[in-house]
Amino acid sequence: MTEAEKRMHRCCFTGHRPEKMIMTEKQVIKELEVAIRKAIDDGFNVFITGMAPGVDIWAAEIILRLRDKEKLPLKLISTNPHPNFIERWPEWKKRYIAIMNAADLTRDICDGYKRGVYQIRNEWMVDHSSRVIAVWNGKPSGTKNTVDYANRVNVPVVNVYRT
Repeated sequence: MTEAEKRMHRCCFTGHRPEKMIMTEKQVIKELEVAIRKAIDDGFNVFITGMAPGVDIWAAEIILRLRDKEKLPLKLISTNPHPNFIERWPEWKKRYIAIMNAADLTRDICDGYKRGVYQIRNEWMVDHSSRVIAVWNGKPSGTKNTVDYANRVNVPVVNVYRT
């Protein structure tokens, strides 16, 4: 299977950290699961997460639950912008490690921190996907930059944010 063919079955996530959302964790997870199940119905079976606290980790946990508990034939690719980036959020580290250990593939996009590393990671995810599931509140942010990039390169975005 060519890279272009693989891409047609890949979906990635983008979204805010919890402190930037009005929605609760429970609400976001519910909306993400609806969008993920719709993506699966549409033929997506590989999901890419950027591993940031909030949306990325919640989405990864949903994929792993569907794969492991419901036995759906799904794969998870966990991408880090750089090694050790989770050190900024120690309260998320346990969940992060569990996801990294369970992922089908893990990848560090850059060797270390540098300016723009998060956008480089986000663009890599979009460039390897044919759908983006977003939790975006409409405000300027890294999530907006990712949505804008996906729109520029013609990758459809499904925004599940609710107010």
